[in-house]
Amino acid sequence: MTSGFLAPINPLVADVGSPPIPEAQSWTKRYDGAYGPLINLSQAVPGNAPHPGLLERMAATAGSAAGSQYGPINGDAGLRQAYATELSRLYEGRIAPEDTAVTAGCNLAFFAAMMLLAHRGEAVLLPTPWYFNHQMSLDMLGIEARALPCRPEAGFVPRVEDAEALIDDKVRAIVLVTPNNPTGAVYPAHVIESFAEMCRKRKIYLVIDETYRDFLPSGMNRAHGLFANEKWRDTVVQLYSFSKSYAIPGHRMGAITADAGLIEHVAKILDCIQICPPRTAQAALPWAIDGLRDWREENRAEINGRAKVFRAALAPLPEWRIESVGAYFAYLRHPFPGKTAQAVAEKLATERGVLCLPGTYFGPGQDGHLRVAFANVGADILEYLTERLGGLTL
Repeated sequence: MTSGFLAPINPLVADVGSPPIPEAQSWTKRYDGAYGPLINLSQAVPGNAPHPGLLERMAATAGSAAGSQYGPINGDAGLRQAYATELSRLYEGRIAPEDTAVTAGCNLAFFAAMMLLAHRGEAVLLPTPWYFNHQMSLDMLGIEARALPCRPEAGFVPRVEDAEALIDDKVRAIVLVTPNNPTGAVYPAHVIESFAEMCRKRKIYLVIDETYRDFLPSGMNRAHGLFANEKWRDTVVQLYSFSKSYAIPGHRMGAITADAGLIEHVAKILDCIQICPPRTAQAALPWAIDGLRDWREENRAEINGRAKVFRAALAPLPEWRIESVGAYFAYLRHPFPGKTAQAVAEKLATERGVLCLPGTYFGPGQDGHLRVAFANVGADILEYLTERLGGLTL
């Protein structure tokens, strides 16, 4: 019996590392429970259940024959109409259903967008620290993930001048993620709008991943004003996650917004990689977009509240420095110079029962950091972090 493959596989896939979260989760098998139950802060999982009304409507669709059939490639008409209406209201612009496509999650939306905008040998700027699935997707497509540095002293907000210096004839797009994964940083509207103007001048695309849009700080209802001006159609591609906003990640619901001409090309890609987005949640979301507005606002307040509890839990531990926090995430500088982020994260998981991710999962130069997904657990659990992190030695 031999190990290995009878024939080689695509080296662009073979050279990509394994998904990092399962690796981190494996560390917890060595935790003996000495400090109490495991506190899992590794993955961006909605910390609340879906609304009962949404579950009821999804159950009705799942139990129907119609809900088991293929749907339109770009998503059901009712959801695209409701989503376009919501975008037009929120951003005070003109967005039509034809400017949208529903996808099986926001990761798939990103993959489709990158396949559309660049090809092998070209480049896309990714803010670093970056979301590892973005980098993995580009690597598998043969597209260079060119690091756009986001510095702690600038609140991990990218600068237009840094991007300008990185653009050459290979660059086809710049990706912005706000609120950011992994840092939680929220980019100011003027920064996003400056990037859009620069991309327009350089004739490249600006891809804005707004997965965590519905968890912006209280009183901040939108990240930018780009859609108020029709010029957005030349430059902007926006990504979104229904999965996070409605606490249904297992139903895989995302969206792409772009000019209808681009969406026509997106449909070619979606027809090959999803045929149609999942039907069950699509039938319920048109009701939820308007009907659960107050529920979403309550969730936002709850998540923002958890951020405050997380800050309070770490206040007695100044050696653990919170360098950025927002939406679902905090980016934490660990107090062990010379020690790898992986060593610190593994020690926390195996000895203290706190699972978070090492900064090295999120790109070069991140060995001094850990990412904490504090939205996963209730405020009552986050309070235990003072004891769990205090006194840790390596």
